[in-house]
Amino acid sequence: MTTKLVDLHIHSTCSDGYYSPEELVEMALKADLVAIAIADHDNVDGIAAAQEAGAKQGLEVLPGVELSTQWYEYYDMHLLGYGFDPQDPYLNRELGDFQEFRAGRNRQIIDRVNEKLAEEGRLPLDPDAVRQLAGGTIGRPHIAPALRSEGYVADNEEAFTRYLVPCNVPKRYFPVDEAIRLIQQSGGIAVLAHPPYITRERRLLEKLVAELVGLGLDGIEVYNNGSNMEDTDWLIKLARKHDLIVTGGSDFHGDPGSNIEIGSGFRGMKIPYRCVEEIRAALEKRRQSA
Repeated sequence: MTTKLVDLHIHSTCSDGYYSPEELVEMALKADLVAIAIADHDNVDGIAAAQEAGAKQGLEVLPGVELSTQWYEYYDMHLLGYGFDPQDPYLNRELGDFQEFRAGRNRQIIDRVNEKLAEEGRLPLDPDAVRQLAGGTIGRPHIAPALRSEGYVADNEEAFTRYLVPCNVPKRYFPVDEAIRLIQQSGGIAVLAHPPYITRERRLLEKLVAELVGLGLDGIEVYNNGSNMEDTDWLIKLARKHDLIVTGGSDFHGDPGSNIEIGSGFRGMKIPYRCVEEIRAALEKRRQSA
């Protein structure tokens, strides 16, 4: 019997992905997936379109989001939310404030890049052209191709090294306890994203997860691009130790030249459908306890 496969961590043009929600549904079907979650950064705008397209073509689409959080020394620690109500007014107000800050931040980055380009005697980037290139929300991954298309850099790595890192504007983060509460109050569950990207020190990760469990954490993204098979086994044991659910996703953005594939990341990982079943069981448990 063939195992049904899923990808619960995909980004669309509604944040910093390169494909629309509808295109991602098509790509997921071509990859023989049976379920996906659009988990855009601090944004739920792509969920409805993906769910509508999925319903027409027989692909299950879960509501998802990826929040940028901070907890003591851990900055830009990502938290995934699943199964919440995308129309929840409190959630949308909080995310709206976050998106407003992000839009201003990205415009400031472009302004700083243009100042640097002027110092070099080069013409500035056109913010409207960058926005059109992005096809949605502008992020640094969209400014890099604009620099490349103007011939100012050879590749994305040079764009970040020469311009985007020196011209960066600090991000804003949700305190992780507030992020967990935000997801759960809107009917969802909170999952720690790609743990190896937070720290590869297992002792520190164990301590962090224990603290987050105390704040209400529901799960761990066990299947992720930062984990090899040994890491995955260890993360599963860590999740079960704390009675947490197990999820997984490719963190697919569709960047040109990236070797991350939808449904399999860059290690060819396979994410089983039981991850969806665990999410649904956790959501039902929360509804019953409420």
